[in-house]
Amino acid sequence: QVQLVESGGGLVQAGGSLRLSCAASGRTFSSYAMGWFRQAPGKEREFVARINWSGGRTYYADSVKGRFTISRDSAKITVYLQMNSLKPEDTAVYYCNLNVDGMDYWGKGTLVTVSS
Repeated sequence: QVQLVESGGGLVQAGGSLRLSCAASGRTFSSYAMGWFRQAPGKEREFVARINWSGGRTYYADSVKGRFTISRDSAKITVYLQMNSLKPEDTAVYYCNLNVDGMDYWGKGTLVTVSS
């Protein structure tokens, strides 16, 4: 049973920073990718960032490029999302995603609120 545990959400003023973490457990992984999605009130869930475990290639949504950085700790199977220069429109529930062997696994989400 794969488990994803997120942490690091909270309330921050516009222009501030937050760091999200997501730790995976429950089985061994070979080739996989981890990333973040978010869902704002009244909107659909959208892609934010992803990192491939093999090679570390990263991908970002245009809306967060240059402000967010995704990274990983291979030994801990943990992914991080450093969010800088936060904007009110970044307010959402952020979900950790693990894609392995064609399957998607999701965390329960962590709320990020950016006040103006």
